[in-house]
Amino acid sequence: MPASSKTKEIEILPAILVKDRHRFLEQVEMVREYVKGVHVDVMDDIFVPNKTIGPRELEPLPKGTEYSLHWMVEEPERWIATMPGPHTHMVHAETLKSDSHFGLILDTVKDTGGRLGISINPETPLDSVLGYRDRVSRFLVMSVVPGFEGQKYLPEIEPKIERLRETCPEHEIEVDGGINFETAPRAAKAGADILASASTIFRAENPGEAIKRLKALAEEA
Repeated sequence: MPASSKTKEIEILPAILVKDRHRFLEQVEMVREYVKGVHVDVMDDIFVPNKTIGPRELEPLPKGTEYSLHWMVEEPERWIATMPGPHTHMVHAETLKSDSHFGLILDTVKDTGGRLGISINPETPLDSVLGYRDRVSRFLVMSVVPGFEGQKYLPEIEPKIERLRETCPEHEIEVDGGINFETAPRAAKAGADILASASTIFRAENPGEAIKRLKALAEEA
């Protein structure tokens, strides 16, 4: 099946990268009527050179919305343990110390009632994560170097998305970084079925219309 063939619709996840609870709640409220869920970036200023809102400020999460928690942190299992609920937890392959460490993270996620996915940075080889495919439900391909909002999409990650779709046809594939009206169709055509977008949505005059347009453009690709 070609990478561009689609059997699923595209899901748009508004990506929230904030430093305080007030702004977090404000952004959730801005988009909750237009989407099933949101993507929340959590950074510890160690794995990436930025620090954002953490579990203490996130709880309690507003009800009625699904949460994909993107852990750009060292020792993600410590953070995940504090966030019970049916959330999707995305941990970075670059933070995995061993297969037993992955197993510890997986057990922690199961204990919280969530599900696990793996994120990979643009320079990370795909082969480093394919061995985990039977134990995760989603792959997150970063299309920017993680750490800051507003970066430009790196088109060189598209062959990685294509190969991932061919190798793991039943998995969710999310792309995060620089997703806008021009790049959303490119990522979708390569094989992504979930697109995380921050600036294009939250800086729009009408976030709901921006979400609809991103989805339409991606599904037409």
